[in-house]
Amino acid sequence: MAELPLRVILLGCGTVGSEVARALSDPDRAARLADAAGGPLEVVGIAVADPSRERPGMPAHLLTGDAATLVRDAHADIVIELIGGVDGTVPLIEASFESGASVITANKALLSTHLRRLSSMASDRGLDLYYEAAVAGAIPIVRALRTSLSGQRLHRVMGIVNGTTNFVLTTMTKDRADYADVLAKAQELGYAESDPTADVGGHDAAQKAAILATLAFGQEVTDADVPREGIEKVTAADLDAAARAGHVVRLLAIAERVGDGAVSVRVHPAMVPVGHPLAAVDGALNAVFVEGADPGPLMFLGTGAGGTPTASAVLGDLIAAARNRRAGTSQRPPTFDDHLELLPLERLVSAFYLAVEVADRPGVLASVATVFGEHGVSIRSMEQVGLGSDARLVFLTHEASEAAMAATVEDLSELEAVEEIGVLLRIVDGSDS
Repeated sequence: MAELPLRVILLGCGTVGSEVARALSDPDRAARLADAAGGPLEVVGIAVADPSRERPGMPAHLLTGDAATLVRDAHADIVIELIGGVDGTVPLIEASFESGASVITANKALLSTHLRRLSSMASDRGLDLYYEAAVAGAIPIVRALRTSLSGQRLHRVMGIVNGTTNFVLTTMTKDRADYADVLAKAQELGYAESDPTADVGGHDAAQKAAILATLAFGQEVTDADVPREGIEKVTAADLDAAARAGHVVRLLAIAERVGDGAVSVRVHPAMVPVGHPLAAVDGALNAVFVEGADPGPLMFLGTGAGGTPTASAVLGDLIAAARNRRAGTSQRPPTFDDHLELLPLERLVSAFYLAVEVADRPGVLASVATVFGEHGVSIRSMEQVGLGSDARLVFLTHEASEAAMAATVEDLSELEAVEEIGVLLRIVDGSDS
């Protein structure tokens, strides 16, 4: 007797959802997916914002504008949530679990606030919650952290997890162009939204950092726990200064163990040594660099956004969930460790880059250097770029605490000779390359 198909519903059919729907409706691709999943998969419903709009290749009878009713009445085995957002999707996922369906989602905003609770809810019912597509598109970093690396003591997970910001920074570097011009180019090419705030402000990366930290260290981290700084203040002059120092600038999501009992998670632009693997990640690519005692350094590189790569990750999760469903099993949820302290940013230590626009007159350098000394921040090197009204002092420091550096920046801003303080960049230790 032929194997009965597993019933699948899609919630949301935008860029990613439409790619998933096309894959499941194409006979050749559907056959390959069925082989991998251990049996056929059948889409029995698709929730969309406007079911009256014609969608080529999607049977009209599958479309509905009522996602809640679809979840309740479809008797689905697997629910794929691609709507996004938090408030409207939480009850849909809860209802999916209550109806006995496993869930696949690409919703980073949801997971960065509710991962622990939803994982527990799925586990209590013997169901799956898969979310590979929520962090880095086609890069299988979630699967690696949940399975291959789950028994390892990891030291740090550090990555470029936002393609928009990486495109902007790498294009600024190559073309020696200004931020605003490159951002406009990114919008024209479709790499940036018309409102790019979530990307360039570090919000998207912070949500992904929360998920990575939770999986890597077992400490529950939410979006609200992640300090973030964007790339809006980075200038072409900063990138030139970084290059002269043998570095490039990247927006990094960093989750790392500090000592034996604490974890630090943050997002900010940083100077990365040119010899580090992340320095070579160009354009809109994503990459995650993992360091641990036993596995050593590992690099995961690939396309982190776009309909096709993200749909690929969703389909991979669909195969895994379907195989589990047929075997009557489910993936173990992440292990949580509530004994780790989430370290506040001000207690971290780093080397720093800081550029200061000053009036070029006698005594200015001495007064600026005095402020560094008053807060115990040791200057490793200083470079003056330009003269007169265009004078710019570029400082690289030895390691100092975030609190000491923040106090230094605050006092510098009060000096009469200081006209403007530029972006503060942390410097990634090159020894981990």
